[in-house]
Amino acid sequence: MRIVVALGGNALARRGEPMTADHLRANVRASCEALADLAGKHEVVITHGNGPQVGLLALQNLAYQDVAAYPLDILGAETQGMIGYVIQQELSNALGGAREVAAVLTTTEVDEDDPAFSLPTKLIGPMYSAHDAADAAAEYRWTIARDGAGFRRVVPSPHPLRIVQAPLVRTLLENDRLVVCVGGGGVPVKTDGKGRRTGLQAVVDKDLASAALAAELQADMLVMLTDGDYVSENWGTPEQRDILTASPEAIGELAFAEGSMKPKVDAAIRVAQAGGRALIGPLDRLDDLLERRVGTEIKPDVPEGIIFA
Repeated sequence: MRIVVALGGNALARRGEPMTADHLRANVRASCEALADLAGKHEVVITHGNGPQVGLLALQNLAYQDVAAYPLDILGAETQGMIGYVIQQELSNALGGAREVAAVLTTTEVDEDDPAFSLPTKLIGPMYSAHDAADAAAEYRWTIARDGAGFRRVVPSPHPLRIVQAPLVRTLLENDRLVVCVGGGGVPVKTDGKGRRTGLQAVVDKDLASAALAAELQADMLVMLTDGDYVSENWGTPEQRDILTASPEAIGELAFAEGSMKPKVDAAIRVAQAGGRALIGPLDRLDDLLERRVGTEIKPDVPEGIIFA
């Protein structure tokens, strides 16, 4: 099968854990070991987030004030190189060098008039207390939003129109390479009337970009790996119900958190409406997810609409 696997933030950085290079490598190594069996048997593309890392680079940029801080598109490219390098290396190690792994610096075309530029929702960077968040917002003119018990910076997250390097990724797959790409959703770019591309100050959601890539590659399945066992209706309330299987139409009628589960559900809907399958579930139970003992599957033709776990 041709499978796009989207690694959630927990595959790269545990919540509350210092964002050191050693922790990044250890987390990626564990993720790649979990993926090795799947990657050894199928055409696999691995995508990944970069929210914590791009926010960290932005903060490090601010520490050196002799030059203007680099914009988010360049920082996004930096994180693709940084994280892609580690995934490429650790996946190759996990497979014992049996298959070649290529990391591709990827750009994602977006509309510069996307309303997301006026309504930032994408969480990036480290967690702050309410006091520190207020100080950061005042000093750096950031938009801040709540994330669980803390606060984080939010930036625009425009809708991905297409993955510019999708034809290259397809060529690599057809030549038996595993591919790491669409890091952090790909660097957002606009295209002018002459076909020239320019980066934009934003971070594209990696799950929506992964769905766009899956559609362009005509992938059989999109697997979005996170730290939750299921997509849940009324999550975190006494009325919470875990979803085992759903049609795109039925799950599309439910409400989910912006910048968190909603992009994953929207990505799954896009894949299912194109005739594919989408799985959302825990990285540490990947085998159970694939065997449908845990996690949520969104696919066409579910007569019941939604089947709860």
